[in-house]
Amino acid sequence: MDPQNNMENEAKMFLSHAKTLRLHTGNIVNRSRLKKKCPCSPSEELQDCIQAALSDWKAATKPPSNDFPDTLDCSIPQPTDAIPPEEREELRVSVKLFLCEAGESSIRDALDSVIIAPTWPLAEGENQSLAHLQPAWEELESLVRSQRIAAIGTSDLDKDLLEQLYTWAQVKPSSNQVNLASCCVMPPDLTAFAKEFDIQLLTHNDPKELMSAATFQEAVQEGTQDLSAAIWRLEWVLRYSIIVKSRGIIKAKGYLVSAGKGSQ
Repeated sequence: MDPQNNMENEAKMFLSHAKTLRLHTGNIVNRSRLKKKCPCSPSEELQDCIQAALSDWKAATKPPSNDFPDTLDCSIPQPTDAIPPEEREELRVSVKLFLCEAGESSIRDALDSVIIAPTWPLAEGENQSLAHLQPAWEELESLVRSQRIAAIGTSDLDKDLLEQLYTWAQVKPSSNQVNLASCCVMPPDLTAFAKEFDIQLLTHNDPKELMSAATFQEAVQEGTQDLSAAIWRLEWVLRYSIIVKSRGIIKAKGYLVSAGKGSQ
């Protein structure tokens, strides 16, 4: 049997048996393939990362020693530089979590700050509510208490929703990102509330929907050459960056992606 066809068949077997797909792009700062391209948007960067990571995973796929796993980890081990304790204070680790569905986020890494960005589609006439944010926020609060992360922030909350979250939450939001593409000037009521309660207002250029269901399915299909990839449902995307504080240089950047199996 052709080795290439064999690897493709094994990859498809893994995907057909799995119920959850977890993907780690690795440090994209070090990926020469991505350096040759300059994605025009965060969405295009993520799509390229997913395709490249799945393609690499498929090429390295080997038959399972036991049963096919329910949770498929599509990650390629990369050599990493250990951070000496004395250098840790010089680095800032930050994460933005894009929630594509309401629910818990399953973050487990030690971080400095996490920005939560609810991006799942809402029904016509439906507005974002505190109930949408609470499950993920409670999980992040537990990570703050265990000193796994230092601070939690939000993205694109108006003054009313930010106030509701602040009043309800035990661990208060430390920041709120505002997309200036849709808001050229910070709303005065949001600015006043943030100033009163010491919430930092930041700006960002991420789209409201980081990746549509169709674009995600296309990225999985391209990366795996598996036309049945449309059964996968994007749950959340976590983007992380490690920045050298004194120089403002990105030392590492990457994405973690979680998807669940939907109906055919």
